[in-house]
Amino acid sequence: MQAALYEPELGYYMAGKPIFGAAGDFVTAPELSPLFAACLANGIADLLGKSDGGDVVELGAGSGAFAQHVLTSFIARGAPLERYRIVEPSPALAARQRERLANAPETAAHLDRFEWLAEPPAEPWQGVAFANEVIDALPVERFRVTRDGVDAIAVVASGDGFAWQPRPADAALAAGVESLQRKLPSRMPAGFTSELRLVQRDWLAAASASLTHGAILVADYGLPRAQYYHPARDGGTLCGFHRHRRVDDVLAAPGAQDITAWVDFSALAEDATSSGLALGGFATQAHYLLETGIDRELARLAEAANASERAAHRQAAETLLLPGEMGERFKLMALLRGIEVPILGFGFRDLSASL
Repeated sequence: MQAALYEPELGYYMAGKPIFGAAGDFVTAPELSPLFAACLANGIADLLGKSDGGDVVELGAGSGAFAQHVLTSFIARGAPLERYRIVEPSPALAARQRERLANAPETAAHLDRFEWLAEPPAEPWQGVAFANEVIDALPVERFRVTRDGVDAIAVVASGDGFAWQPRPADAALAAGVESLQRKLPSRMPAGFTSELRLVQRDWLAAASASLTHGAILVADYGLPRAQYYHPARDGGTLCGFHRHRRVDDVLAAPGAQDITAWVDFSALAEDATSSGLALGGFATQAHYLLETGIDRELARLAEAANASERAAHRQAAETLLLPGEMGERFKLMALLRGIEVPILGFGFRDLSASL
């Protein structure tokens, strides 16, 4: 999964092919309309106020749409945001983000506020980091529970392609699955197959290591642990996406299709604790957007829109909020360092107890 997504010049995110939007393989929330970023800008502004200001650091900026709309929102409200830093390991995506921000009338005159980094800041900083649909693309290990313990489901060469092959789990995966078993309401039965994201703790530690005061805000699709590993989800969540269609065979076209697995938010909260972060809130995307003012942002956009644009904004709002669309599948989690709760976005219905 690491190679298929991130191998230089060959990986899915590194090769420069269209990924986002109608011409790509999937659409993320910032690309539906400016509504998502406008609401997140309200939440980020609240966090910046509680951290005495600082930078916004976007961990993986996709098409650049979120950065464009957030800075536009800050400029419109006259809020101070001196530096917007984008951590982007893909040179192809970084070039596309620069082009978008340079060509957008709202941000073209403010390019000096943007800075691109290949990895999280090394020097101490304060402010808010944001990761939208980043963790779901971190590599996972597939496993199958056996009567004697656990097998890894490995990838092997097979003819001109690849295939799955069970083999004894190494010590790290075996320990990870056993730890998971102890935390579940009931143990996963023999034959149960799923995935585990062992690299997540190191990713979060690296992302937060130099953050002295502030927050990391995560938006992604996922579930608490007990729901993720429920017997009804035997088989796991690992899949691919190509031309806006789900692909079950993630080995079919390495480098040419997205590969993703849902986020175990219980594990993310635990990994945050091990990195010296505190859980600040956990909510569905719908509840978060409602509390951060999607109704007001929709009305504001409608004032300057024609009838067709207003209809598009309303449709985007429905997609972002409805349970059958993105409203419940996607969650927001705030991880804090030196900030006291409550924070905007998690007062309407905080689901932290479900973790």
